[in-house]
Amino acid sequence: MSEPSTEAGVGHNSEKREKVVWERWTKKRTFVRALEGTYGQLKEELYSQPRVYRTSDMKWKGGPQNFGKKVINPQANKIAQSIEAHVDAFAPKGYGQIHGHMNSAVFFVLKGKGHDIHDGRRLDWEAGDALIVENACVHQHLNDSDDETFVLVLKAKPLFLFMHMIFQKMVKFPPEEPVPGHEDYAPPASL
Repeated sequence: MSEPSTEAGVGHNSEKREKVVWERWTKKRTFVRALEGTYGQLKEELYSQPRVYRTSDMKWKGGPQNFGKKVINPQANKIAQSIEAHVDAFAPKGYGQIHGHMNSAVFFVLKGKGHDIHDGRRLDWEAGDALIVENACVHQHLNDSDDETFVLVLKAKPLFLFMHMIFQKMVKFPPEEPVPGHEDYAPPASL
């Protein structure tokens, strides 16, 4: 019998697991769109844009413990130039990366219970709570429950980037391994 592999991503089935790479970390993105044309053209284009964006029509990205859907941002929508909104899902007992950015954010808990670490300070939250991530705060989101957690994140990130307040830092990348006991977790397509 051969020795178990110690190579990352190889489990008891001897199959390599695909490494998760969040597209937003590697793909060229639009942070601010050009506003070109006459005032009348810009106004007409703005008024022609949809006002409802269905997250159920979007695909989850990321994983295996933290997944996201970018709902509103300058790259995806012509109506939003200064705000960004995304929905995140955390697997049971899952968590995301430790990171910091210049822009503040509002983190609204739709379902679940967990905590954040903000500059070393623990902040507990549950469904219905709104959490503020202040400017330049190094933080992490963690799901404490045995069920999935969903959050809506709203921020003025595009506006901050436009003002050249670009600093962002990944302090520790999100886990590449699923939460033990939740290896098959995937967020629902309906959210």
